[in-house]
Amino acid sequence: MYEIFEKLLKEKGITAYRFCKDTGVSSSTISTWKKKDSKCGTELAEIIADYFGVTIDYVLTGKETDKKELVLTPKDERDIKKKLDVIMKDIKDQNDGPLYYNGEEVDPMSLSLLENALESAMKQLKIINKEKYNPNKNKK
Repeated sequence: MYEIFEKLLKEKGITAYRFCKDTGVSSSTISTWKKKDSKCGTELAEIIADYFGVTIDYVLTGKETDKKELVLTPKDERDIKKKLDVIMKDIKDQNDGPLYYNGEEVDPMSLSLLENALESAMKQLKIINKEKYNPNKNKK
């Protein structure tokens, strides 16, 4: 495990002394860890991970865990389409005649662009909410 720490130091161009100064970890802790060729504790692993911007798994194993990319299911797509249809119907039905914005009539191309922008935003929000409200369900 110390080899992973050394690798991170080299990659970032940082000395062990600088790491200790920046984090408050004593150099004797690092020396003991190196000499005993043992695993570091979770507290030290967390400090190292935070300092170098890597995961604790990487500090402990040297392997990055792939985070599963969240994707929309067909059900999510249908839900978004239904909601988008309702929103667009509400926008179009506000007047019996043409739709106006800022005193000018909204042309079909602008309305189509608005619909595409809303759809994109709704899809992105759905993905964000999946991660936020079901973080463990969507992991590998």
